[in-house]
Amino acid sequence: MFLVDRLLLVAAVLVIVGILSSKFSARIGLPVLVLFVGVGMLAGSDGIGRIEFTNWEVAHGIGTIALAIILFDGGLRTALTSFRLALRPALSLATVGVFLTAGITGAAAAWLLDLPLLAGFLLGSIISSTDAAAVFNVLRSSGVHIRKRLAAVLEVESGSNDPMAVFLTIACLQLLLGERELGIGLLGLFVLQMGVGSITGFAVGKLALHGINRVNLQAAGLYPIITASAGLFAFGIASVLGGSGFLAVYLAGVVIGNAELAFKRGTLLFMDAAAWLSQIGMFVMLGLLAFPGRLIAVTAEGVFVAIVLIFIARPVAVAISLAPFRMGWRDQTFIAWVGLKGAVPIVLATYPLMLGLPDADVLFDIIFFAVLLSAVTQGWTIPVLAKRLHLQLPPQPKPPVTLEITSIQDVDADILEYTLHESSRAVHRRLRDLRLPERAVIALIARGDRIIPPRGSTELLPGDHVFVVLKPRIRPLVDRMFSSSSRTEPITPDATEFPLDAATTTLADLAEFYDTELDGDPESTLAEFLEHALGSAPDLGTLYEAGDITLHVLSLADDQVDCVGLRVTNRSRARPSPDERAAPETLV
Repeated sequence: MFLVDRLLLVAAVLVIVGILSSKFSARIGLPVLVLFVGVGMLAGSDGIGRIEFTNWEVAHGIGTIALAIILFDGGLRTALTSFRLALRPALSLATVGVFLTAGITGAAAAWLLDLPLLAGFLLGSIISSTDAAAVFNVLRSSGVHIRKRLAAVLEVESGSNDPMAVFLTIACLQLLLGERELGIGLLGLFVLQMGVGSITGFAVGKLALHGINRVNLQAAGLYPIITASAGLFAFGIASVLGGSGFLAVYLAGVVIGNAELAFKRGTLLFMDAAAWLSQIGMFVMLGLLAFPGRLIAVTAEGVFVAIVLIFIARPVAVAISLAPFRMGWRDQTFIAWVGLKGAVPIVLATYPLMLGLPDADVLFDIIFFAVLLSAVTQGWTIPVLAKRLHLQLPPQPKPPVTLEITSIQDVDADILEYTLHESSRAVHRRLRDLRLPERAVIALIARGDRIIPPRGSTELLPGDHVFVVLKPRIRPLVDRMFSSSSRTEPITPDATEFPLDAATTTLADLAEFYDTELDGDPESTLAEFLEHALGSAPDLGTLYEAGDITLHVLSLADDQVDCVGLRVTNRSRARPSPDERAAPETLV
């Protein structure tokens, strides 16, 4: 048997065992990283597998590639709405918070472990970042649902704080090795890392979108591969230029994920699988690097570092970082406790080993122990804490089916899934009585475990899952019809025209479904209203302005107005708070 045959067998067994163990992890609220690491430790030289693996360079390489894939997938799934809701507090946590966490933990470690202060700061820097995969895996698997802004802060912070931890680690290493002096040089390194990383990520994301949507690949399976390659290219080019590859790959994912992308649904599925495989492979590999006997030897030191990190450094850093923002003590307590550690600290702990720093193996073991302790103690208590702090919201019902458009080329269409609430404008109405905008079609209705064919006589009920195929630009109008009537935004003024059926849409429909009022007989259709207001049958392209509303005749049928474009030119209504806005799930 060739060596590669054995390697394939071992790799397959480890992946299968890791995946099966994740089922157990979900039931007890334990982060999957702990189970995957446990599988690696069992397979290691001190476990039943007796696999010898101590190649730090290979471990660093595999870990870096895996983290790049995980961050790119996270960026693809980070909505711009999350950035708008949470950018400032999350950015403060990802920079000031990481710096304070590293400083407090490092100073305490230097005092207790009798280390040079700089070596203590190196330990604190390595362990200062939180892990996005660990945080949201626990939240999802344990069924914790929290407010949108709080979830957005956790999402953006955990996805963007790795570059700061990497910068602090590199800075400490360069200072320890005498390659750089404390002062303006470190400031220049910070500006270079963050500046080049940000510019590269944004630029590569934009260029990738332009190229992927225009290249005509014959095989659909090539689109996810070229998209993933664009993310890795952003990481590589930023690193070569001296910037933060982690920041670049995350921002490239955000740019690509929030735009129209060819074969987007297939790409997201591919990246989800790639991210899971990366997590499994990376954590199992890190488990192979751990030696239980050595971890037991640093139990006291690891426990002390974890206690300082969890109960002192993180809470103080969160309180100071969020002081300028209006976040209550409950939110701050939850954010502080959900600062789970993951793969990044363990991968960064390989840096001193590769550079041959004294006692680097002891440092690695302490960090490894503290990360595992953090994951175990904090992971399973998150649902309990969310409930005690009254932060947990009722879970949103999930549809029993999904619907998607599969297309190799980018198509100007979305599929949205709405879960109807009692206060929705569409509830208890028949489909023929709805005044959907032109180019919006109800494709499917799921009620309980049944599929309801959409017919004109079908009555919509609370709890129904309605799948709507529409043009992206008319989404604001459709949102208003199917979302909760008390939680939708007023139509915002812009240059977008929303096409409406002028022959069936009445002024009463306009007021009821879209909160847009015109003076006239409520039972008049838009076609009748225009003819009466203008004194004659309108021509194609006719514009009619009434206050902040403009009606534009888009099409005629038998000399009668058939389709009218609605444009809102000015609105001063107050918008609801971000946490109150209801948004559907985009399936394409």
